[in-house]
Amino acid sequence: MVAIGSAALPLRRFEASMEDDMSFKSGRKKMGKSRKPEKQGQGRSFDAGAGKTVSGRCSNAATQTVVRKQVDPETAKYFSEIANLFESEGIDIEERSSLCSNALEETRGKEMELATDYIISHTLQTLVEGCDVDCLCAFLRGCAKNFPLIAMDKSGSHVAESAIKALSRHLQESDAYAVIEDTLNTICKVIVKNPVDLMCDCYGSHVLRSLLSLFKGVPFDSSDFRMRKSSSALPERFNFKAPRSDADVSQHLIPGFPDLLKFLVSGMLKCAQNNVKTLQVDQFSSLVLQTALKMLAGDEEMLLQIIPILTGCTREDIVEENTIEPTIVRDVLGLMKETAFSHLMEVVLEVAPDVLYNGIFLKIFRNSLFDLSSHHCGNFVIQALISHAKNHDQMEMIWEELGSNFRDLLKMGRSGVIASLMAASQRLHSYEQKCCEALAAAVHSSNESSTCIVPRILFLDGYFNCEDKSNWNWPSGVKMNVMGSLILQEVFRFQNEFIQPFVTSITSIPTDNVLEAAKDPGGARVIEAFLSSNASAKLKRRLVMRLRGHFGELALHSSGSFTVEKCFTTGNISQREAIVSELVAVQSELWNTRQGPHLMRKLDVDGFAARPEQWRSRQESKQSTLRDFSATFGSSETKASNNIEPEQPKKSSFLSEDYMKRSKVGKAVDHHQASPAPFLSTTGSKRKPKEKEQSNKKFARVSVDEDVSKVKNKSKKKRHGDDSFSKSSKKLKA
Repeated sequence: MVAIGSAALPLRRFEASMEDDMSFKSGRKKMGKSRKPEKQGQGRSFDAGAGKTVSGRCSNAATQTVVRKQVDPETAKYFSEIANLFESEGIDIEERSSLCSNALEETRGKEMELATDYIISHTLQTLVEGCDVDCLCAFLRGCAKNFPLIAMDKSGSHVAESAIKALSRHLQESDAYAVIEDTLNTICKVIVKNPVDLMCDCYGSHVLRSLLSLFKGVPFDSSDFRMRKSSSALPERFNFKAPRSDADVSQHLIPGFPDLLKFLVSGMLKCAQNNVKTLQVDQFSSLVLQTALKMLAGDEEMLLQIIPILTGCTREDIVEENTIEPTIVRDVLGLMKETAFSHLMEVVLEVAPDVLYNGIFLKIFRNSLFDLSSHHCGNFVIQALISHAKNHDQMEMIWEELGSNFRDLLKMGRSGVIASLMAASQRLHSYEQKCCEALAAAVHSSNESSTCIVPRILFLDGYFNCEDKSNWNWPSGVKMNVMGSLILQEVFRFQNEFIQPFVTSITSIPTDNVLEAAKDPGGARVIEAFLSSNASAKLKRRLVMRLRGHFGELALHSSGSFTVEKCFTTGNISQREAIVSELVAVQSELWNTRQGPHLMRKLDVDGFAARPEQWRSRQESKQSTLRDFSATFGSSETKASNNIEPEQPKKSSFLSEDYMKRSKVGKAVDHHQASPAPFLSTTGSKRKPKEKEQSNKKFARVSVDEDVSKVKNKSKKKRHGDDSFSKSSKKLKA
């Protein structure tokens, strides 16, 4: 077995440590992006990330240092040889586990100095990840007395997290749960004696969050669960993704320790009550508390204990009809203008039970919404408050304070508040028309044409920073405003009668500007949202016509390809044919793009290039079948969503869209409408042997046509049976 010389070990370890330091500094730099005051009109509209530095503050615990004992030369040499053995890569799995377990036994009584040693700590990480569960737990019990000090050390924190990660893997073993629970219980008893220093330390707070994740039963590296990022929080906040409670995660890959979770959180807060003001504004303790709240989401009793402490109130003050002292309310509102507490308050509003949310809304936030919305930190809290509004009464109070301030909020760069309000209005079906009217009035006056509304929202910052707003024009080559795009996407989800000015505006955009919007990621989403709205098919196809001659160019664009697909779905037969004919000209380039193959199959570009008449016949069959079905069973909303112009008076509208999706005929229609297969495919039937494929091509075509005719016949039968079905349904209602 070949081993690398021990002289090479310090250099390698030093380089690895430098890499760790650089990655940590990079993480600190990202965490340090605070919600600083922006220039007027240029404020960030949404930021769901956590861990920002507190403006003008530094954690006093972060400067704490650990006095390390010197590792004796003989022990250092031993672990250097162990490291060289692992580097040689000449150890099989069984030998590795035995070697790790034996090496960990040599740490007894020296855990503290070894774990905090700059070089040996790397070897310990390897050992705790490779040993068996009994040796790992024995090592952690030896560390328990000094676990907080190890966790707050730059090197020791990596050892602690590696051990926690290893425990999560061992939990898959059937007989490991009891010994792991006993070990973790020992560590928790030490932590709760003095948790404040650990919570406020940059290294210790991360170890605590990992420990909380383990107790919840969440995979160690599931950062989305521990601290939701803006990429997942923003779609939920604006209704683009169904809301997901962290308590409803159905699949936990590892068993949890719910009792230990409650014990640790309760112990931390019990000992920290005297230091709650420090914890409220410290960036690292805020991260720990946010994680704890997320881990306890759905546990109403625990949240009723924790949240009042974090807000500086009592449970009775919030839940019962008591009035909170004005000084306490003033202090809490002031804290929401601090970076760390504003992040914490967002999570509080996200997980708070209804009774707590309602009390906080009425007794703390009421009559302060606009003031907080105007602040560069407080506006994020208001976004969270609006996003979790529960009913019409709360929406009414929000509207009373913010409904007349749309223009001022947009001018200050607080468009995230407007987006949250629009989303809540659409979700609760409350103040929908007033929200749309207020948004339109915020960007154009009554004596101006409504055609300017959509362009001004697409370029919110540019428009509101322009001194001569009356002469503002579409700025060519400028990236469109992300939040403006999100607001417009939300607008086109409202009912058609509420958004007529926006429909008129987007269908009046000149061709060159429509093309520019389709190439911009935000603008393309707005076009797609309009094409998916309840606006008439005629107006949608008018917009599609503006892009004629540019579909090949758009299809090669990463964001434009989705717009091309949506235009194809919206267009009539002639427009679909025009789109595909343009794609034929660039099909060789399309196959080499990431999105091209999907688009080629979805639109059957190869089928059109080979047999255009058959391709056209198939498209007509799809449209005819869908039209017959929709005329028989579809409501006006169903027709609008399918972009079908009604040719006859509306038939029966008693069947819901959900029923249509569940019905057999609906499934057949969906199959023929969305099938990406070529015209001569045998989709839906068993594949014939290769030697018989040529002789069965003709049969395949007949089979497809027969399927379509069967759907038509079923639709006719359903139509003839309408009267009897209606009579029976009336009897059931009676």
